[in-house]
Amino acid sequence: MNVGIDQIGFYTPSYYLDLRDLAHARNEDPNKYLIGIGQERQAVPPASQDAVTMAANAAVQVVTPENRERISLIIFGTESGVDNSKSGAIYLQQLLGLKREARAFEIKQACYGATAGLQMAKDFVTAHPEQEALVVGADVARYGLGTPGEVTQGCGAIAMTISANPRTLAISPNSSVYSDDIMDFWRPLDHTVALVDGHYSNDIYQQFFQKTIHAYCEQQQTNLTDFQALTFHLPYSKLGLKALRTILPEVNEAHQQQWLTEFESSRVYNRQVGNLYTGSLYLSLLSLLDHAQGLTSGNQIGLFSYGSGAQGEFFAGTLQSEFQNSNRRKQIDDMLDRRQRLDVNQYEEFFTQWPTFNTANVTIDPAPDDAEFVFTGVVDNKRQYRQR
Repeated sequence: MNVGIDQIGFYTPSYYLDLRDLAHARNEDPNKYLIGIGQERQAVPPASQDAVTMAANAAVQVVTPENRERISLIIFGTESGVDNSKSGAIYLQQLLGLKREARAFEIKQACYGATAGLQMAKDFVTAHPEQEALVVGADVARYGLGTPGEVTQGCGAIAMTISANPRTLAISPNSSVYSDDIMDFWRPLDHTVALVDGHYSNDIYQQFFQKTIHAYCEQQQTNLTDFQALTFHLPYSKLGLKALRTILPEVNEAHQQQWLTEFESSRVYNRQVGNLYTGSLYLSLLSLLDHAQGLTSGNQIGLFSYGSGAQGEFFAGTLQSEFQNSNRRKQIDDMLDRRQRLDVNQYEEFFTQWPTFNTANVTIDPAPDDAEFVFTGVVDNKRQYRQR
Protein backbone atom coordinates (compact mmCIF):
# COMPACT_ATOMS: atom_id res chain seq x y z
CA MET A 1 0.00 0.00 0.00
CA ASN A 2 1.30 3.42 -0.96
CA VAL A 3 0.91 6.32 1.47
CA GLY A 4 1.75 9.93 0.73
CA ILE A 5 0.56 13.32 -0.43
CA ASP A 6 -2.86 13.24 -2.02
CA GLN A 7 -3.48 17.00 -2.52
CA ILE A 8 -1.45 20.18 -1.98
CA GLY A 9 -2.77 23.71 -1.44
CA PHE A 10 -0.78 26.94 -1.30
CA TYR A 11 -1.57 30.44 -0.09
CA THR A 12 0.43 33.65 0.12
CA PRO A 13 -0.90 37.15 0.92
CA SER A 14 -1.86 39.64 -1.77
CA TYR A 15 1.12 41.99 -1.34
CA TYR A 16 4.73 41.74 -2.43
CA LEU A 17 7.98 43.69 -2.55
CA ASP A 18 10.04 43.65 -5.74
CA LEU A 19 13.64 42.99 -4.71
CA ARG A 20 14.90 45.40 -7.35
CA ASP A 21 13.18 48.15 -5.38
CA LEU A 22 14.70 46.89 -2.13
CA ALA A 23 18.17 46.74 -3.70
CA HIS A 24 17.96 50.34 -4.86
CA ALA A 25 16.72 51.48 -1.44
CA ARG A 26 19.58 49.66 0.30
CA ASN A 27 22.21 50.87 -2.22
CA GLU A 28 22.87 47.38 -3.52
CA ASP A 29 23.27 45.99 -7.03
CA PRO A 30 19.93 44.29 -7.85
CA ASN A 31 21.83 41.28 -9.22
CA LYS A 32 23.07 40.61 -5.70
CA TYR A 33 19.49 39.62 -4.93
CA LEU A 34 18.24 38.40 -8.30
CA ILE A 35 21.27 36.22 -9.06
CA GLY A 36 23.31 36.13 -5.86
CA ILE A 37 20.49 34.68 -3.75
CA GLY A 38 18.14 33.74 -6.57
CA GLN A 39 15.08 35.75 -5.51
CA GLU A 40 12.86 38.21 -7.42
CA ARG A 41 9.94 39.04 -5.15
CA GLN A 42 9.10 38.74 -1.47
CA ALA A 43 5.61 38.20 -0.06
CA VAL A 44 4.60 40.76 2.58
CA PRO A 45 1.87 39.99 5.15
CA PRO A 46 -0.78 42.58 5.99
CA ALA A 47 -1.82 42.95 9.62
CA SER A 48 -4.83 40.72 8.93
CA GLN A 49 -2.71 37.65 8.08
CA ASP A 50 -0.71 35.40 10.41
CA ALA A 51 0.34 31.76 10.47
CA VAL A 52 -3.17 30.59 11.39
CA THR A 53 -5.06 32.48 8.69
CA MET A 54 -2.53 31.58 6.00
CA ALA A 55 -2.78 27.92 7.00
CA ALA A 56 -6.57 28.08 6.76
CA ASN A 57 -6.43 29.83 3.38
CA ALA A 58 -4.18 27.05 2.06
CA ALA A 59 -6.02 24.17 3.72
CA VAL A 60 -9.47 25.17 2.46
CA GLN A 61 -8.18 24.25 -1.00
CA VAL A 62 -7.62 20.60 -0.05
CA VAL A 63 -10.38 19.92 2.48
CA THR A 64 -13.28 18.68 0.40
CA PRO A 65 -16.70 17.13 1.04
CA GLU A 66 -15.16 13.81 0.04
CA ASN A 67 -12.31 13.80 2.57
CA ARG A 68 -13.65 16.00 5.38
CA GLU A 69 -14.95 13.16 7.55
CA ARG A 70 -11.84 11.06 6.98
CA ILE A 71 -9.42 13.69 8.39
CA SER A 72 -8.60 12.44 11.88
CA LEU A 73 -5.20 14.06 12.39
CA ILE A 74 -4.34 17.77 12.06
CA ILE A 75 -0.67 18.73 12.36
CA PHE A 76 0.47 22.35 12.21
CA GLY A 77 4.19 22.90 11.54
CA THR A 78 5.34 26.44 12.28
CA GLU A 79 7.95 28.58 13.96
CA SER A 80 5.57 31.55 13.87
CA GLY A 81 3.12 30.24 16.46
CA VAL A 82 0.60 32.71 17.87
CA ASP A 83 0.40 31.27 21.39
CA ASN A 84 2.89 29.58 23.71
CA SER A 85 0.29 27.04 24.79
CA LYS A 86 -2.65 26.71 22.41
CA SER A 87 -1.73 25.18 19.07
CA GLY A 88 -2.49 26.69 15.70
CA ALA A 89 -4.02 23.33 14.76
CA ILE A 90 -6.93 23.93 17.15
CA TYR A 91 -7.67 27.29 15.56
CA LEU A 92 -7.39 25.63 12.15
CA GLN A 93 -9.76 22.83 13.11
CA GLN A 94 -12.35 25.39 14.20
CA LEU A 95 -11.99 27.65 11.15
CA LEU A 96 -12.33 24.74 8.71
CA GLY A 97 -15.15 23.07 10.60
CA LEU A 98 -13.27 19.79 10.88
CA LYS A 99 -14.64 17.05 13.08
CA ARG A 100 -13.87 17.18 16.80
CA GLU A 101 -12.90 13.49 16.87
CA ALA A 102 -9.41 14.32 15.62
CA ARG A 103 -5.96 14.80 17.12
CA ALA A 104 -4.77 18.38 16.57
CA PHE A 105 -1.38 19.76 17.61
CA GLU A 106 1.55 21.97 16.62
CA ILE A 107 5.19 21.06 15.90
CA LYS A 108 8.16 23.42 16.21
CA GLN A 109 11.70 22.75 14.99
CA ALA A 110 12.64 25.74 12.86
CA CYS A 111 11.91 25.00 9.17
CA TYR A 112 11.66 21.23 9.73
CA GLY A 113 8.24 21.20 11.45
CA ALA A 114 6.11 20.35 8.41
CA THR A 115 8.38 17.43 7.50
CA ALA A 116 8.09 16.03 11.03
CA GLY A 117 4.34 16.34 10.61
CA LEU A 118 4.40 14.65 7.22
CA GLN A 119 6.35 11.68 8.56
CA MET A 120 4.03 11.31 11.57
CA ALA A 121 1.00 11.56 9.29
CA LYS A 122 2.43 8.93 6.95
CA ASP A 123 2.84 6.49 9.85
CA PHE A 124 -0.68 7.30 11.12
CA VAL A 125 -2.27 6.60 7.74
CA THR A 126 -0.22 3.42 7.31
CA ALA A 127 -1.78 2.19 10.55
CA HIS A 128 -5.24 3.57 9.68
CA PRO A 129 -5.54 3.49 5.87
CA GLU A 130 -9.23 4.41 5.93
CA GLN A 131 -8.39 7.78 7.53
CA GLU A 132 -6.51 10.88 6.33
CA ALA A 133 -4.30 13.54 7.87
CA LEU A 134 -4.01 17.27 7.23
CA VAL A 135 -0.48 18.67 7.51
CA VAL A 136 0.29 22.38 7.16
CA GLY A 137 3.44 24.46 7.19
CA ALA A 138 2.72 28.17 7.71
CA ASP A 139 5.13 30.95 8.65
CA VAL A 140 6.10 34.59 8.46
CA ALA A 141 9.88 34.93 7.97
CA ARG A 142 11.10 38.14 9.64
CA TYR A 143 14.70 39.32 10.12
CA GLY A 144 14.32 43.07 10.45
CA LEU A 145 14.61 46.17 8.27
CA GLY A 146 18.09 46.80 6.93
CA THR A 147 19.49 43.52 8.28
CA PRO A 148 21.54 41.05 6.20
CA GLY A 149 18.60 38.63 6.33
CA GLU A 150 16.03 41.15 5.15
CA VAL A 151 16.21 39.93 1.55
CA THR A 152 15.34 36.37 2.64
CA GLN A 153 12.01 37.23 4.24
CA GLY A 154 8.62 36.07 3.01
CA CYS A 155 5.40 34.40 4.14
CA GLY A 156 2.82 31.84 3.14
CA ALA A 157 1.43 28.39 3.83
CA ILE A 158 1.37 24.93 2.33
CA ALA A 159 -1.37 22.42 3.21
CA MET A 160 -1.24 18.72 2.34
CA THR A 161 -3.67 15.87 2.78
CA ILE A 162 -1.96 12.55 3.51
CA SER A 163 -3.77 9.40 2.46
CA ALA A 164 -3.47 5.83 1.30
CA ASN A 165 -3.21 5.46 -2.47
CA PRO A 166 -2.36 9.15 -2.95
CA ARG A 167 -2.88 10.91 -6.26
CA THR A 168 0.24 13.11 -6.11
CA LEU A 169 3.28 11.60 -4.38
CA ALA A 170 3.89 8.30 -2.59
CA ILE A 171 6.40 8.79 0.25
CA SER A 172 9.20 6.30 0.84
CA PRO A 173 8.76 4.12 3.96
CA ASN A 174 12.25 5.05 5.14
CA SER A 175 14.38 8.17 5.35
CA SER A 176 17.77 9.32 6.57
CA VAL A 177 17.94 11.83 9.41
CA TYR A 178 20.71 13.78 11.11
CA SER A 179 20.55 16.26 14.00
CA ASP A 180 23.01 18.26 16.06
CA ASP A 181 23.00 21.18 18.53
CA ILE A 182 23.87 24.02 16.14
CA MET A 183 23.45 27.77 16.79
CA ASP A 184 23.01 28.86 13.19
CA PHE A 185 19.52 30.38 13.52
CA TRP A 186 17.32 30.97 16.54
CA ARG A 187 14.69 33.32 18.00
CA PRO A 188 14.68 33.86 21.77
CA LEU A 189 11.28 34.13 23.45
CA ASP A 190 11.50 37.92 23.74
CA HIS A 191 12.36 38.45 20.05
CA THR A 192 9.94 39.07 17.19
CA VAL A 193 12.68 38.67 14.56
CA ALA A 194 15.10 35.81 14.04
CA LEU A 195 18.81 35.81 14.85
CA VAL A 196 21.04 34.09 12.33
CA ASP A 197 24.67 33.35 11.55
CA GLY A 198 24.13 33.28 7.80
CA HIS A 199 27.40 31.88 6.46
CA TYR A 200 27.54 29.25 9.17
CA SER A 201 23.94 28.22 8.50
CA ASN A 202 24.64 27.85 4.78
CA ASP A 203 27.61 25.58 5.52
CA ILE A 204 25.63 23.42 7.97
CA TYR A 205 22.76 23.10 5.49
CA GLN A 206 25.09 21.73 2.83
CA GLN A 207 26.83 19.42 5.30
CA PHE A 208 23.51 17.97 6.45
CA PHE A 209 22.43 17.48 2.85
CA GLN A 210 25.60 15.55 2.08
CA LYS A 211 25.24 13.40 5.18
CA THR A 212 21.59 12.52 4.68
CA ILE A 213 21.48 11.89 0.93
CA HIS A 214 24.52 9.61 1.03
CA ALA A 215 23.24 7.83 4.13
CA TYR A 216 19.88 7.28 2.41
CA CYS A 217 21.51 5.79 -0.68
CA GLU A 218 23.67 3.51 1.45
CA GLN A 219 20.85 2.37 3.72
CA GLN A 220 18.36 1.79 0.90
CA GLN A 221 20.97 0.41 -1.52
CA THR A 222 19.98 2.91 -4.16
CA ASN A 223 21.99 5.11 -6.52
CA LEU A 224 21.90 8.87 -6.97
CA THR A 225 20.91 8.30 -10.60
CA ASP A 226 17.68 6.68 -9.42
CA PHE A 227 16.41 10.19 -8.64
CA GLN A 228 15.05 12.03 -11.66
CA ALA A 229 14.91 15.28 -9.66
CA LEU A 230 15.93 16.65 -6.27
CA THR A 231 13.97 19.19 -4.24
CA PHE A 232 15.26 21.28 -1.37
CA HIS A 233 14.21 23.44 1.51
CA LEU A 234 14.60 26.88 -0.10
CA PRO A 235 14.80 29.81 2.33
CA TYR A 236 16.28 31.44 -0.75
CA SER A 237 16.57 29.55 -3.99
CA LYS A 238 20.34 29.87 -4.53
CA LEU A 239 20.97 27.83 -1.37
CA GLY A 240 19.39 24.73 -2.91
CA LEU A 241 21.46 25.22 -6.04
CA LYS A 242 24.64 25.38 -3.94
CA ALA A 243 23.74 22.07 -2.29
CA LEU A 244 22.86 20.46 -5.61
CA ARG A 245 26.20 21.48 -7.10
CA THR A 246 28.05 19.58 -4.36
CA ILE A 247 26.87 16.23 -5.74
CA LEU A 248 26.84 16.95 -9.47
CA PRO A 249 30.34 15.46 -9.93
CA GLU A 250 28.96 12.13 -8.68
CA VAL A 251 26.72 11.61 -11.75
CA ASN A 252 27.29 11.81 -15.50
CA GLU A 253 26.83 14.97 -17.54
CA ALA A 254 23.40 14.00 -18.86
CA HIS A 255 22.07 13.41 -15.35
CA GLN A 256 23.64 16.65 -14.15
CA GLN A 257 21.74 18.54 -16.82
CA GLN A 258 18.52 16.77 -15.95
CA TRP A 259 18.84 17.71 -12.27
CA LEU A 260 19.69 21.32 -13.10
CA THR A 261 16.75 21.63 -15.48
CA GLU A 262 14.29 20.26 -12.94
CA PHE A 263 15.81 22.40 -10.20
CA GLU A 264 14.83 25.47 -12.20
CA SER A 265 11.30 24.07 -12.35
CA SER A 266 11.35 23.56 -8.59
CA ARG A 267 12.12 27.17 -7.71
CA VAL A 268 9.68 29.09 -9.92
CA TYR A 269 7.24 29.77 -7.08
CA ASN A 270 9.88 30.26 -4.39
CA ARG A 271 11.56 33.04 -6.40
CA GLN A 272 8.25 34.92 -6.41
CA VAL A 273 7.34 34.44 -2.75
CA GLY A 274 10.47 34.19 -0.64
CA ASN A 275 10.96 32.28 2.57
CA LEU A 276 8.10 30.17 3.96
CA TYR A 277 10.22 28.50 6.66
CA THR A 278 8.29 25.22 7.27
CA GLY A 279 6.56 25.40 3.90
CA SER A 280 9.60 26.16 1.74
CA LEU A 281 10.46 22.56 0.78
CA TYR A 282 6.85 21.83 -0.12
CA LEU A 283 6.44 25.01 -2.15
CA SER A 284 9.50 23.84 -4.09
CA LEU A 285 7.91 20.41 -4.51
CA LEU A 286 4.71 22.06 -5.73
CA SER A 287 6.68 24.20 -8.17
CA LEU A 288 8.37 21.08 -9.53
CA LEU A 289 5.04 19.28 -9.95
CA ASP A 290 3.57 22.23 -11.85
CA HIS A 291 6.60 23.07 -14.02
CA ALA A 292 8.46 19.76 -14.51
CA GLN A 293 10.19 19.51 -17.89
CA GLY A 294 10.63 15.79 -18.27
CA LEU A 295 9.04 13.96 -15.34
CA THR A 296 6.39 11.25 -15.63
CA SER A 297 4.33 9.10 -13.30
CA GLY A 298 6.56 6.54 -11.60
CA ASN A 299 9.63 8.77 -11.50
CA GLN A 300 11.40 9.02 -8.18
CA ILE A 301 12.39 12.37 -6.69
CA GLY A 302 14.48 13.17 -3.62
CA LEU A 303 13.43 15.65 -0.93
CA PHE A 304 15.83 17.36 1.47
CA SER A 305 14.34 19.01 4.54
CA TYR A 306 16.37 21.21 6.88
CA GLY A 307 15.54 23.04 10.09
CA SER A 308 18.18 25.17 11.76
CA GLY A 309 19.31 24.27 15.22
CA ALA A 310 19.61 21.71 13.49
CA GLN A 311 17.67 18.83 11.93
CA GLY A 312 18.06 17.40 8.45
CA GLU A 313 16.15 14.66 6.69
CA PHE A 314 16.35 13.14 3.22
CA PHE A 315 13.56 10.96 1.84
CA ALA A 316 12.13 9.95 -1.51
CA GLY A 317 8.81 10.23 -3.28
CA THR A 318 7.35 8.47 -6.30
CA LEU A 319 5.21 10.55 -8.65
CA GLN A 320 1.66 9.30 -9.00
CA SER A 321 -0.73 9.46 -11.94
CA GLU A 322 -2.24 12.87 -11.08
CA PHE A 323 0.90 14.69 -9.94
CA GLN A 324 0.35 17.48 -12.47
CA ASN A 325 -2.78 19.60 -12.17
CA SER A 326 -3.36 22.37 -14.70
CA ASN A 327 -6.18 23.92 -12.67
CA ARG A 328 -3.96 24.15 -9.59
CA ARG A 329 -1.19 25.80 -11.57
CA LYS A 330 -3.60 28.33 -13.06
CA GLN A 331 -5.00 29.18 -9.62
CA ILE A 332 -1.49 29.77 -8.25
CA ASP A 333 -0.46 31.86 -11.26
CA ASP A 334 -3.61 33.94 -10.90
CA MET A 335 -3.00 34.43 -7.17
CA LEU A 336 0.57 35.59 -7.75
CA ASP A 337 -0.43 37.87 -10.64
CA ARG A 338 -3.20 39.55 -8.61
CA ARG A 339 -0.86 40.66 -5.85
CA GLN A 340 -0.28 44.36 -5.23
CA ARG A 341 3.28 45.67 -5.55
CA LEU A 342 4.39 47.72 -2.54
CA ASP A 343 7.06 50.39 -2.73
CA VAL A 344 9.76 50.26 -0.09
CA ASN A 345 8.08 52.85 2.15
CA GLN A 346 4.82 50.88 2.09
CA TYR A 347 6.69 47.64 2.78
CA GLU A 348 8.45 49.18 5.78
CA GLU A 349 5.11 50.44 7.10
CA PHE A 350 3.60 46.96 6.72
CA PHE A 351 6.61 45.47 8.52
CA THR A 352 6.50 47.82 11.51
CA GLN A 353 2.71 47.66 11.86
CA TRP A 354 2.41 43.88 11.67
CA PRO A 355 0.98 42.92 15.10
CA THR A 356 3.38 41.60 17.69
CA PHE A 357 2.26 39.34 20.49
CA ASN A 358 2.59 41.65 23.49
CA THR A 359 -0.76 43.40 23.30
CA ALA A 360 -3.93 42.52 25.19
CA ASN A 361 -6.28 44.40 22.87
CA VAL A 362 -6.00 45.51 19.25
CA THR A 363 -8.42 45.87 16.36
CA ILE A 364 -7.39 45.00 12.81
CA ASP A 365 -9.39 46.19 9.83
CA PRO A 366 -9.46 43.27 7.36
CA ALA A 367 -11.28 45.23 4.64
CA PRO A 368 -8.23 45.63 2.31
CA ASP A 369 -7.52 41.88 2.54
CA ASP A 370 -9.34 39.71 -0.01
CA ALA A 371 -8.51 36.40 1.73
CA GLU A 372 -11.23 34.05 2.89
CA PHE A 373 -9.80 33.78 6.43
CA VAL A 374 -8.56 36.89 8.28
CA PHE A 375 -7.23 37.96 11.67
CA THR A 376 -9.31 40.79 13.14
CA GLY A 377 -7.46 41.55 16.37
CA VAL A 378 -7.07 40.66 20.03
CA VAL A 379 -9.72 41.04 22.72
CA ASP A 380 -8.68 40.41 26.34
CA ASN A 381 -5.61 38.51 25.11
CA LYS A 382 -7.79 36.27 22.87
CA ARG A 383 -7.01 36.25 19.17
CA GLN A 384 -9.97 36.80 16.88
CA TYR A 385 -10.34 35.06 13.50
CA ARG A 386 -13.08 35.28 10.93
CA GLN A 387 -14.17 33.53 7.76
CA ARG A 388 -15.75 35.86 5.24
